[in-house]
Amino acid sequence: METKPKNTPVRPNSLRAWVLAARPKTLSAAFIPVLLGSALAWSDGTFKPLAGLLCMLFAFLMQVDANLINDLYDYLKGSDRSDRLGPQRACAQGWIDCRRMKYGILCTTLAAAAAGLCLLLYGGGELILIGAVCIVFAFLYTTGPYPLAYHGWGDLLVLFFFGFVPVGGTYYVMSHSWTTAVFVVSLACGTVIDTLLMVNNFRDREQDALSGKRTLVVRWGEKTGQRLYLLLGLIAVLLCLYFLREKLWYAAFLPWLYVPLHAMTWRKMVRIGQGRELNAVLGETSRNMLLFGLLLALGLFLG
Repeated sequence: METKPKNTPVRPNSLRAWVLAARPKTLSAAFIPVLLGSALAWSDGTFKPLAGLLCMLFAFLMQVDANLINDLYDYLKGSDRSDRLGPQRACAQGWIDCRRMKYGILCTTLAAAAAGLCLLLYGGGELILIGAVCIVFAFLYTTGPYPLAYHGWGDLLVLFFFGFVPVGGTYYVMSHSWTTAVFVVSLACGTVIDTLLMVNNFRDREQDALSGKRTLVVRWGEKTGQRLYLLLGLIAVLLCLYFLREKLWYAAFLPWLYVPLHAMTWRKMVRIGQGRELNAVLGETSRNMLLFGLLLALGLFLG
């Protein structure tokens, strides 16, 4: 069967252009927290399948929404220059014009809000506040007079919006409570997903410095970025040892199978150092964090 060449031009405003702008490879970062929140509810006997699906839909739509917002506003700020090392962006490449991108952002924002409102079947008005905060910060990340990503807040936001909010929110929708285990898993999930942002910022450190984007790697240097990347993954698995206290042996030890892959990817990151070759490290990091999430979820389900 004939395959389409990889360098086939993207037709402006086509379905393919929108799929590329949505960056489907990043959706694992939306999937893992909801999976872990559901696994915690399962282990406590409070899992609700429909609520889990709605949480997953909301998370996916918010991830796509954030990707579209970043695509547009990084382009408008001039951050997506010709020397960009990461995956190509839709607005910068002319695949989607700014007017249509704004409509796309409006549609995904409304779709996410609709999915979130359906969750009111399982909770009260506090869920409206959580959803509103998610939407507002999706914009504040790269927009406004103080774009958070440009001032070094990205890693903290990942811990919050890819850890405590989706893991804890999913569990709360099903269980209407909060436990120490939820806190631990939220923190572990946030730290392992932050490895993805860390290698992204490590790769882009020189371009970010020129664009005025003061990430932690820009502020503290490449050596610190390398060490933080390794440390984040190790913190995630160390947190899992909490489940020894709960006698959930699988949840405590299965995630440690992630460590060898994380260490090998870290060594590759250090060896490559800079340039587009680090995109391979980005792909491996995405694979590794998905493995971590699946292993911890499996441990909780077995427990």
